[in-house]
Amino acid sequence: VGARFYTYISTLHYVMEAAAENNKAVIVLDRPNPNAHYIDGPVLDTNFKSFIGMHPVPVVYGMTIGEYGEMINGEYWLKDSLQADLTVIKLKNWTHDKEYVLPIPPSPNLPNQLSIYLYPSLCFFEGTEVSVGRGTDYPFQHFGAPYLDYEYSFTPISGPGSKYPKYENQICFGIDLKNEKEYFSSINLEWLIKSYNECPDKNSFFNNFFDKLAGNDKLRKQIISNMSIEDIKLSWQDDLLEFKKKRKKYLIY
Repeated sequence: VGARFYTYISTLHYVMEAAAENNKAVIVLDRPNPNAHYIDGPVLDTNFKSFIGMHPVPVVYGMTIGEYGEMINGEYWLKDSLQADLTVIKLKNWTHDKEYVLPIPPSPNLPNQLSIYLYPSLCFFEGTEVSVGRGTDYPFQHFGAPYLDYEYSFTPISGPGSKYPKYENQICFGIDLKNEKEYFSSINLEWLIKSYNECPDKNSFFNNFFDKLAGNDKLRKQIISNMSIEDIKLSWQDDLLEFKKKRKKYLIY
């Protein structure tokens, strides 16, 4: 779905690494990226490397899985600077700016196109006290917590795709995003910052997962210090510019 913390790109890394170690070829049958039309978010600091973020790329990186594989090889990101024997079977009749609606849900908690567009913005909540609607019929299409002051509410329950959802059987108050414009072209930080500011115990708002999702500890510290959204996004720009230069070498479409 084109977000750094959606772990198929980490799996790709390990497939390429294992293939390189064992002299096996890798063939990627390329697919459109539904979030390929923009690039945004903090670039990962490799000190915060994990399975949900292995490479120094932004949250939304604007590449197909084939292009990304070429970047993994070209930037020598595999261990010991290994190179995989990679072949990308290219797409026809697609460009980065062409809207692509996935024909099937990529996971139980991304059930439709709107959730896919909202995912890069809402996934930050997974590192906080706020629910993104896992355990409801609309995961990643609304968010909430018992302490938020809104009229809209939902109650997460255990079920397929979310056996132990956050705030199970508790009423969460929040914002309904089901009527949002579906085609996003930037990451929304307003929802995250507003939820932090309304948290009665700000020391408990972020959990240990947040910095891994953000790819650094700066975003958390910027929010705590009450930095404006404009200044936070401005702090990303130099790294994004460098990434865009690097990315250009590997674009197929």
